[in-house]
Amino acid sequence: MLFLPVAMKRVTNLYRSAFSGLSPATWWLSLVMLINRSGTMVIPFMSLYLTESRHFNIGRAGIIMALFGLGAICGGFIGGKLTDKLGFYYVQLSALIAGGIMFIVLGQLQSYPAICVCTFLLATLNDSFRPANATAIAEYSKKENLTRSYSLNRLSINLGWAIGGALGGIIASHNYNLLFWIDGLTNIGAAILLRTVLSPKKNSNTPARKDKPAAGHTRSAFRDRHYLVFVVLTILFGFCFFQQFTTLPLFFKQRLLLTPLFIGMTMALNGLLIALFEMALVFTLEKRGKNLQYITTGALLVGSSFVLFNIMPGQGSLALCATFIITAGEMLSMPFMNTFWVSRTDQHNRGQYAGMYTAAWSVAQIMAPYAGTQIIQHFGFNILWWILGSVSVLTAAGFQWLNHQTRKR
Repeated sequence: MLFLPVAMKRVTNLYRSAFSGLSPATWWLSLVMLINRSGTMVIPFMSLYLTESRHFNIGRAGIIMALFGLGAICGGFIGGKLTDKLGFYYVQLSALIAGGIMFIVLGQLQSYPAICVCTFLLATLNDSFRPANATAIAEYSKKENLTRSYSLNRLSINLGWAIGGALGGIIASHNYNLLFWIDGLTNIGAAILLRTVLSPKKNSNTPARKDKPAAGHTRSAFRDRHYLVFVVLTILFGFCFFQQFTTLPLFFKQRLLLTPLFIGMTMALNGLLIALFEMALVFTLEKRGKNLQYITTGALLVGSSFVLFNIMPGQGSLALCATFIITAGEMLSMPFMNTFWVSRTDQHNRGQYAGMYTAAWSVAQIMAPYAGTQIIQHFGFNILWWILGSVSVLTAAGFQWLNHQTRKR
């Protein structure tokens, strides 16, 4: 009987320690991200909006979504470059305001060419926020809690996506156009909060300007061979991981014969597990300094979650089991990926590194649905799962090689 209170006390202390020691600026930045992502309602419903409200065919809708992906890649590179020149605060503020305005404008457009152009510009402006935000987290964090700071930001993103997705589904069933107004206004609201609590005049941790580095003292991310390998491995990892939100729901519906409600609850389980366990897990592991080893294990878990569908029978229980495994892989890998790229930067080139990292995820997000659906169409689900398992093993081997190389140096 005494075991239960002791265990509860230990768990409570673990979670208290996991969330303690982070700077106030880190918490404010996570709140800004939560507000921003809670209003993210347009993108999940963009295809439905284009086909049902604007009456474009699937081909045209696909082109518009591809332009959004291309804009996201450009935004990552541009945002990273501007962050190093202007500072992360000013890039974040500008991206939130400009992105908010563009969301509202996009919802008013009727013609196909105008929507194409606006979508590309929106994605470019909106995604320039991401490298600046990643750079800000590193700036506001101490070395010993850097990984937890990124995990807190991921927690805000996951909670925001869950809120935005749930509300967006309700709103989209009544008025698609309202989605654009909410998305735009929450962007602007996040910008107002950012200016209120994290402007250089009101927060001493926010640099007022960027100092130019001494000549020859800052290396380029494009000349960092190990980092370029890391970027390629991130794309491969992302290609596998994003199947969770693209081809996997199709498999659940068509092969496992699960209901849309069960599929939705299974997808929500991913975010819930992250919210409950990631911060405590990272707190337990981050001081051991085995970042690339954790990433390697995470990549193997993500791959094994897909291979599971080829070797185990089941329906709902199989879907839940795979979700637990891929979520464990995500929690082991993604927070420590951030720690790795930050460890190779200084305050003068951090935006460039963050921009490349952001662009890598955007590339994976474009590749995953297209390649995944093409493989299913021509070869079937089983072949896709074996391919994803093989790519994950290759990715894990790459991270392990990178671990060996960086430790040797």
